[in-house]
Amino acid sequence: MIHKILIANRGEIACRVAATARRMGIATVAVYSDADAGAKHVQACDESVRLGPAPAKESYLCGDKIIAAALATGAQGIHPGYGFLSENADFAQACADAGLVFIGPPASAIRAMGSKSAAKALMEKAAVPLVPGYHGERQESEFLRGEADRIGYPVLLKASAGGGGKGMRVVERSEDFAAALASCKREAISSFGDDRVLVEKYLTRPRHIEIQVFADTHGNCVYLFERDCSVQRRHQKVLEEAPAPGMTAERRAAMGEAAVAAARAVGYVGAGTVEFIADYSNGEDGSFYFMEMNTRLQVEHPVTEMITGQDLVEWQLRVASGEPLPLKQDQLRIAGHAIEARIYAENPEKGFLPSIGTLARMRTASAVEFRLHQGDVSQPAAVRIDSGVREGDAISPFYDPMIAKLIVWGADREAALRNMSRALAQYQVVGLATNIGFLQRLVAGAAFSQADLDTGLIERHHETLFPAPAAPALETLAFAAVAVLNEEGSKSDKADPWSSANGWRMNGKLLRALEFAGDAGAARLQLEYAGDGNSWTLLTGGASHALRIESVTSGACSITLDGRLLRADVVREGELLHVFDGRAQRSLRYADPMAHAGHSEAEGGRLTAPMPGKIVAVLVEKGGSVDKGAPLLIMEAMKMEHTIAAPADGTVEDLLYAVGDQVAEGAQLLEFKAA
Repeated sequence: MIHKILIANRGEIACRVAATARRMGIATVAVYSDADAGAKHVQACDESVRLGPAPAKESYLCGDKIIAAALATGAQGIHPGYGFLSENADFAQACADAGLVFIGPPASAIRAMGSKSAAKALMEKAAVPLVPGYHGERQESEFLRGEADRIGYPVLLKASAGGGGKGMRVVERSEDFAAALASCKREAISSFGDDRVLVEKYLTRPRHIEIQVFADTHGNCVYLFERDCSVQRRHQKVLEEAPAPGMTAERRAAMGEAAVAAARAVGYVGAGTVEFIADYSNGEDGSFYFMEMNTRLQVEHPVTEMITGQDLVEWQLRVASGEPLPLKQDQLRIAGHAIEARIYAENPEKGFLPSIGTLARMRTASAVEFRLHQGDVSQPAAVRIDSGVREGDAISPFYDPMIAKLIVWGADREAALRNMSRALAQYQVVGLATNIGFLQRLVAGAAFSQADLDTGLIERHHETLFPAPAAPALETLAFAAVAVLNEEGSKSDKADPWSSANGWRMNGKLLRALEFAGDAGAARLQLEYAGDGNSWTLLTGGASHALRIESVTSGACSITLDGRLLRADVVREGELLHVFDGRAQRSLRYADPMAHAGHSEAEGGRLTAPMPGKIVAVLVEKGGSVDKGAPLLIMEAMKMEHTIAAPADGTVEDLLYAVGDQVAEGAQLLEFKAA
């Protein structure tokens, strides 16, 4: 058995690998960039080695530095996690050349599956079903457009060396092909250093179903059943579950056997995932087609662990040590249902734009440390959280903005859904935008709850998932008002009656007018002091309500409103008041009348960077006239492209940055004059 490994990754996957290694008595070495010097994964390992500056290309993508660190610390093997160098065949080969065990497949298997085009050709020989498309080497724009015309629209452009949803574009019409191809190639070369693409028929209502496979060096290969990863945005997974709803035993066996055939075709060793799309459009019966193979451990592997009781990282370490697979195919069983939600620092209402900042507050549902008893899933934990950050940590612009993976288990899908809804409601995150509210709506929505799944679910149900802003509820306003009153009271001098904020007056009663701004506009209310220290009359919308403050301790508020006892946590972040009532997070901005005295209106005519990034395309010229919504320039941030569009009809008066320039968040990008 390997006795010491270096984990060539960061974040939650590095912490995840370290947890199993610790349980198995295997020593661990962390690597880190300057941005991660105090990160959770560094503290989770026995020792650590600095790689370099924050950018991944100067740290986590430096294979030579990682191998040198492994050799210097006496590690026998390198676990690559996922992302970064996990599917880099040259790195896998370099590890082998250095006498280190690469805890993954051989370089030859990575190369075979690393090119989507070459992989499709291999799968065709192995009799694995393929989607109609062009997977060849010719890359001239007009030739590819001709192939798309032949296949029939819509088509999907995919980076041949891609993964993680990057370098993918759906093209609906022939006339849109050239622009989509250029954008796809830009993202592909930036993310993977390879701009080759393939063209496939785009199925209108496909489900994304993948099979977990595992092979050892003794000729054994098994599949650990399927995961349904159909719920996606921008071709990136949002929710994953196992087993796939509606999967029959016959279809599961057919897909599993096809996946094993795919793995055997490339001499696979270790953990891998064979991804299929199943066609349910136009009355289709779910016929499945090979899409790609991910030659690594997947982000969503925990749902497979939860239904099988198997620790897939332990399997990786045992196989890498030369041991046979722990179980045969007929020994594997499915128990219950598991769902995983990816909690990201991002703003769904702004096109899922990543959010940068510090986790000023992070509270979660009660979860247990990851433990699995091999083969026993009779009573797994209902809630599991895999995370690489803690309260107080920063989400930086350098890496993926994942906060955590929330995984729940239930005896059946209905029970798992209930556990997921409950766990999401208990999350409290302050300091940056998150997708938690969006996930709550997604899980509660009719489409997901009834398993009406396909990769276009989010787009099809956009109005439900992105409802128009609603006015804040009375309860939310009451809690916000109580938080303001309590904060003002805490600042008063208790010994000086003239500075007291408890509502005492020589004549008459204290009246307080408060204004809060929510997404749906301003909400005004008046509070009239009732005279017994904690009782008020709250007036808003022409109605009056009896409000009594029962207790306020460290933001935990207990109030009685119109005879109802209510509880919530209220966290203040500058002018923002975040109210967590056990069901959802609602945020209001307190309009302090003295906070902005003398401030002038912000300067107009500017377009600023929504986050740090690089300019990759400038689509207008100085002096050019544009229509509202016209794309002006394209930024790349976190390996995703973001288009800056004209806010109105007008003229571009000046361009302040050129292609290749790095820009900071809030930087003015150009001068724009509205018509």
